[in-house]
Amino acid sequence: MKFIKNIPGHIFALYAALVFVATMLIIWIPVLIISFLPEPTRARCLHPIFRLWMGVYMPLIFCPVSRKGKEKFKTGENYVVVINHNSFMDIPVSSPWIPGPNKTLAKIEMARIPIFGVIYKTGSILVNRKNDASRRNSFSKMQETLEQGIHLCLYPEGTRNKTSQPIQQFFDGAFTTAIKAQKPIIPGIIFNTAKILPMHKKFWLRPSPVRIHFLDPISTTGLTLSDISALKEIVHGIMESYYVNNKIKA
Repeated sequence: MKFIKNIPGHIFALYAALVFVATMLIIWIPVLIISFLPEPTRARCLHPIFRLWMGVYMPLIFCPVSRKGKEKFKTGENYVVVINHNSFMDIPVSSPWIPGPNKTLAKIEMARIPIFGVIYKTGSILVNRKNDASRRNSFSKMQETLEQGIHLCLYPEGTRNKTSQPIQQFFDGAFTTAIKAQKPIIPGIIFNTAKILPMHKKFWLRPSPVRIHFLDPISTTGLTLSDISALKEIVHGIMESYYVNNKIKA
């Protein structure tokens, strides 16, 4: 009975996968060409393509995305955008809907996937989490990204939330980076992606509208590395409170 009940979700996952591949192949050549451009030109050319791609793909799989708080991003400024992480679906939602070009920190393993890997690594800062030198290099590249005027999109929980907590405890990386660059942090809250791709089901997808809300910027001006823990707890508290209070409304 349970197997029969799950069949529609498996069928829809197959449909979503086929649509993903079909739309990806359309934008693959433009992305390949852009991959040879230097930064920050590369990021500025990529963002409208990714936004168009996901702006078409998400409605096609009946998971339309709506955004709130775009006005939090001021013209001429760039930010460290920290986002909660509940599902693989967070990735195609977050970066394209951040107003303006941005890069995210991404696992190097995904860049080895044929065809898709080109797209993945072109818009990301790759890191091998098992290699100390790679992790140090990723911090340098994140600083360079911010210096180039590009937003940085990070998931401070480190991995998808598999706990009963609304939002897991944060790692230091995003806050260390923001303080070193003296860049403001903008919290981003994604709703409903755990419903679409639940972790306890394999190759199963349920359509649902997605919401992403950007909150007020949090300044790091004048903060030092000794303030990392306090900043991290402040941001976590703001994000957890907003998520809990707005989850049903979203």
